[in-house]
Amino acid sequence: MGDVPETHTGWTFLTNHARVLSAIAEDPTVRIRDIAAHCRLTERAVQKIISDLEQGGYLTHTRQGRSNTYRIQPGTFLRHPADNGSTVADLLSLLAQHDSRRDGQPQQA
Repeated sequence: MGDVPETHTGWTFLTNHARVLSAIAEDPTVRIRDIAAHCRLTERAVQKIISDLEQGGYLTHTRQGRSNTYRIQPGTFLRHPADNGSTVADLLSLLAQHDSRRDGQPQQA
């Protein structure tokens, strides 16, 4: 997951739900502990967010031994009325483009 940014106070553009979903998109086998560290959240908060995402139909998980493998439902529509017609895949694509530009990688079409 790379270096964890410094803590931040005040408002941000992304919700914690979007951050957790993005972390899972990067690695579907990521541990809750690692998501929490990456997103600067408690493990309990990450568990609650994952539960919210599963209840909303954005995410499922499969238990494999002591680990989980997550599966994002890319065609699920975002909840806010202003995002009418936008899907999880659209959001993750936008975040991936941002990350690739930030990391100096060529932009994918």
